[in-house]
Amino acid sequence: MAFTGNFMCTSFKVELMRAVHNFTTGTGNTFKLALYDNSASFTAATTAYTATNEVAASGTYSAGGGTLTNVTPTSTGTTAFTDFADLSFTTATITAFGAMIYNDSAAGDPSVCILDFGGAKTSTAGTFTIIFPTADASNAIIRIA
Repeated sequence: MAFTGNFMCTSFKVELMRAVHNFTTGTGNTFKLALYDNSASFTAATTAYTATNEVAASGTYSAGGGTLTNVTPTSTGTTAFTDFADLSFTTATITAFGAMIYNDSAAGDPSVCILDFGGAKTSTAGTFTIIFPTADASNAIIRIA
């Protein structure tokens, strides 16, 4: 299995300091989620979106993945975090082992984080849904403490 955990990409942390990523709802960057098969090999050192080992287009899933909506940065205590609406691909036949969230608006499509599904997740001519965790300081998919 090529996915070995969930990672916030190191390059993303540096790019935050350089103001590459704008999570402002409505006026910010476009963030996307791409799905990958078990041949994909990503680590915290991953720097950008790649089509290599991305799952094949099927149903409403196409190359590059889906656009994330409801980008809502906020904070609780000393932790800042953002949330996304759940993302669904309909009438899709997909087997994915993980995903990458990346900034489709910034030059070079820089990666934000790598998500390991912990095994194959499959849909057969059905709906493949990414359900994001609770948006709080302990569970949000992207959080900085």
